[in-house]
Amino acid sequence: MKTPEERKALDDFDLPDEVDFSGAVRGRFYKPRKVSTTIRIDNDVLLFLKKKAAEEHVGYQTLINSLLREYVKHSVHESAKGYGAQKGEDKGTQ
Repeated sequence: MKTPEERKALDDFDLPDEVDFSGAVRGRFYKPRKVSTTIRIDNDVLLFLKKKAAEEHVGYQTLINSLLREYVKHSVHESAKGYGAQKGEDKGTQ
């Protein structure tokens, strides 16, 4: 463990006025919080997902989560495209 003097020397660190964040990755350390829930899935769908997960060497719940996450990302992207088109139409009609 460091002594109080050693810790104080580290506390004098100042961030430079200009920092290059061009190589930064947004959300790099973000970890979504998992919540426990219950869903009812048709047996044939669940068997398919479990088989697919075993082939890919991941848990079936992880596979379901990744499929749902891709759907959400796609839906948000499509909604944003539709919103932009609607805004453009509104501007043209005014």
